[in-house]
Amino acid sequence: MTKNMGSADRIIRVIIAAVIAILYFTGTISGTLGIVLLVLAGVFVLTSVVSFCPLYAPFGFKTCKVKEK
Repeated sequence: MTKNMGSADRIIRVIIAAVIAILYFTGTISGTLGIVLLVLAGVFVLTSVVSFCPLYAPFGFKTCKVKEK
């Protein structure tokens, strides 16, 4: 896996995941929608930690800076 996420993308994903988690644990969102969003938040955190988004790869997206040789 090559890195394809920049730091701004990673920070935004972590903030979105934190907001979803707060909304879920305070009871603002619940039920099936809450569980789906909580799983999505987990995916956001996981992809932020590894700096790789599998959905970016097939389309060739990269939000990180490319190092020139």
